[in-house]
Amino acid sequence: MNSPYGLEMVEDCVNCTLRRQNSFCSFSPGLQGQFDRLGHHSIFPSGALLFVEGQRPRGIYVVCSGHVKLSTTSASGRILILKVAGPGEVLGLSAILSGSVCELTAETARPCQVNFIERETLLDFLRRNGEAGLHSAKALSVEFQAAFRDVQDIIMARSSAGKLARLILSWSAGQEGKEVRIRSTFTHEEMAQMIGTSRETVTRLLSELKKKELIRLEGSTMVIRNRLALEALVA
Repeated sequence: MNSPYGLEMVEDCVNCTLRRQNSFCSFSPGLQGQFDRLGHHSIFPSGALLFVEGQRPRGIYVVCSGHVKLSTTSASGRILILKVAGPGEVLGLSAILSGSVCELTAETARPCQVNFIERETLLDFLRRNGEAGLHSAKALSVEFQAAFRDVQDIIMARSSAGKLARLILSWSAGQEGKEVRIRSTFTHEEMAQMIGTSRETVTRLLSELKKKELIRLEGSTMVIRNRLALEALVA
């Protein structure tokens, strides 16, 4: 069933067709039914705040469909988007398990369906099921490794052009061909927040990439015309 936002709705976790093998919510059949009874599925429009940095967490959010921006804000008010979470990923887990406040702000990048599970309900589920505890440990490990790679990318890239090229290439992962088409709904401001620069810089760099015929823009679709040249900017 589709929602008013065009999302493919998940009616329950047991019969979910969107779940992938490595998703946080990919449990064995017996445990999947228990997990399904824990949460509450909700639809959020684009721009909705699930939780904010410094807030005491009420529970976790498992992304069923759509994407969620995870960001942090500096003392001067500068926003840095650290990650865009997609289907199957869990948000807020580290804060729940550590008993600390939320490290990041989670805002829907587009309409999303999420499964919310309250803190005490989740902790009881983890205490009673070793498999669920192992899933949680794996999810935290993947989250840490991804954060480490992202910090490396930001620090090691030699220029803003290299950071932008790396971001564009990450959107094309798994695609091959002479020209690769990417559909991106992110604004120049959001792209700037992902690579730690200004909106004006992103606009200028995209213009330069077009002039050099490395990319082509067709409305909201970006076409990579010269992957090797983009990879050279990253190196």
